[in-house]
Amino acid sequence: MEEENRTLLVEGAKSLGIPLEEREIEAFDLYLEELFKWNQKINLTAIRTERGVVSKHFLDSLSVCPYVPPASAMLDLGSGAGFPGIPLKIVQPLLGVTLIDSVRKKVDFQRHIIRKLGLKGIEAIHARVQEKAVLRHLEGQFDVVLSRAFSDLRTLLILSAPFLKKGGIVVAMKGRVKREEIPLLSEKDQTPYRFQKAVPLSLFPSSTQRTLLLFERE
Repeated sequence: MEEENRTLLVEGAKSLGIPLEEREIEAFDLYLEELFKWNQKINLTAIRTERGVVSKHFLDSLSVCPYVPPASAMLDLGSGAGFPGIPLKIVQPLLGVTLIDSVRKKVDFQRHIIRKLGLKGIEAIHARVQEKAVLRHLEGQFDVVLSRAFSDLRTLLILSAPFLKKGGIVVAMKGRVKREEIPLLSEKDQTPYRFQKAVPLSLFPSSTQRTLLLFERE
């Protein structure tokens, strides 16, 4: 990783309240290297620059940290190249992480990175979250379900519900959202949720807007 992008990672994480240790920086460096190697063969990300990956993948993933308790069990739906689940695991080693994606090659990459980084307490599953076998295996196990992949909030809430413990949290990572546009689906569609809050963020160091929507499972 180029020095300026290493500095961006460290300063960006610090702005989120996450002081990175040297071993964590080295883990992100290796992650970045392997991402670019694999991306030459399979489409893992459309972002082709180190700076873009650091800002729009690594730091974006870490922005969720305050809403994921360090020793909790977390499910990342539609995890793609491992975002946000693997970056969160790097900085929160006690976090239990399960990644699910329907694209085999992406799951192969996730497993490769998990082995390369020597991460424990994390698994990558190749499946569609709607599959009955997945539900039987994971039902009611998680404190947090999160996703960057779902554009349809209603679908995310419906699919997440069976996997959450009572009182568990769904974190939907969205783009810019005006508060009046937030659909309170827990009331409208009688899904078993209570809307907690919307958290507006600006991705460091750019002005790219992100909104975290938090819902609690009743």
